[in-house]
Amino acid sequence: MSGAPSLGWYRLLMRALTPFSGWVLDRRARAGKEDASRRHERLGQPDRRRPEGCLVWMHGASVGESLVLATLVEEMAGQRPDLNFLVTTGTVTSANMMADRLPSRALHQYVPLDTPKAVKGFLDHWSPDLAVFAESELWPNLISATHERGTPMALVNARMNEKSIRSWRRRREAARYLLGCFNWIGPADERTRSGISELLGNKPLDLVGNIKLEAKPMPPDSHELSRVRVALGGRPVWLAASTHSGEEGVALAANAMLKTRHPNTLLILAPRHPDRAGEIEKLMKRHGHSWACRSLDETPDTSCDVWLADTLGEMGLWYSSASASFIGGSLVRDIGGHNPIEASQLGSAVISGEHVASFQDVYDAYREHKAVSWVDDALTLSEAVEAIWEIAGPTSEGGMAAVRQLSGGALALTTQNLLDLLSEAEGEA
Repeated sequence: MSGAPSLGWYRLLMRALTPFSGWVLDRRARAGKEDASRRHERLGQPDRRRPEGCLVWMHGASVGESLVLATLVEEMAGQRPDLNFLVTTGTVTSANMMADRLPSRALHQYVPLDTPKAVKGFLDHWSPDLAVFAESELWPNLISATHERGTPMALVNARMNEKSIRSWRRRREAARYLLGCFNWIGPADERTRSGISELLGNKPLDLVGNIKLEAKPMPPDSHELSRVRVALGGRPVWLAASTHSGEEGVALAANAMLKTRHPNTLLILAPRHPDRAGEIEKLMKRHGHSWACRSLDETPDTSCDVWLADTLGEMGLWYSSASASFIGGSLVRDIGGHNPIEASQLGSAVISGEHVASFQDVYDAYREHKAVSWVDDALTLSEAVEAIWEIAGPTSEGGMAAVRQLSGGALALTTQNLLDLLSEAEGEA
């Protein structure tokens, strides 16, 4: 690997760790973070045949990036029906989502571990004609090995928060090498455009915009949605989505306040990391809350205060079931908030704390359209939920107006640049 000395050390380290790859994957599988039946994919040993013809490989970390990639696949396939697509992700949830979303000429695989051996096995087998990485997935071995094979590469919907940009500044040579491997970069926001331009030695970059604004949400399963609505039985319901440690206590306190005025209130509590369910159950028990647990297929009865949504891949179900949604990661520092767009798309009004630096452009538009209630504690959170119930707060329609303002044709521009890269490569072949 050429580039910065730190990348050489990284490659040596990953080579040394290669013998332990199986052990790491087995341990992660026991924790529910890997699909044990497909561990060979992570080791760079695919068991599916490469499709004949032109193959576009797209990679994203998890569910959010997967939605971007699925949208790009649909758009590119509409213009080039001859193309085949390989989509790689790194999480079980995203794999399940891709199984339901990808068209017939596209297939999903788990991304290989970033060891030289796994990467080589993956690239030898699939030999993509175009490689597309989403947002901020900068795996050094994967990127450098793809680049060294002469495969055209693109970084789409590129997003970096201030913390990430500062981190890359400390490894400027490595950042310049890795980002320089891409033939085309599409920044999703001005902060990222400016940061990447600086890391590339003030190379001019055009702002493309955020494809997520144009990506369709994964619709909830209609049968499950019907079951959930029957279970809710017309109760006043609100959602605390993608919460982090420190936020569940605030949500539970707000729910207790709401129940003094609306005794039948139900909180759907969906932590960002469902493996924290045990910690949250202890918190609810300590404060006298009753709950039902989604992972155990429990449904709330009329005496239940909280439905603990400790599952993955069902956020669309919860947004579709609650008229008001608090978006987590926004009351605690160092997270930067989470994306509110899916809530608006599925009909839920948005509530947020002020710590939303990772989605500042989105929340600025929401603020302009009065499409978000800002809160900082349990009292203001309970008041915001009640205002939405009484049709005196923000609405999902306001959120969608903000989304339309932000959307600047990023999908069409990105698609055209990817097709141009592919045409250039085909012309040189």
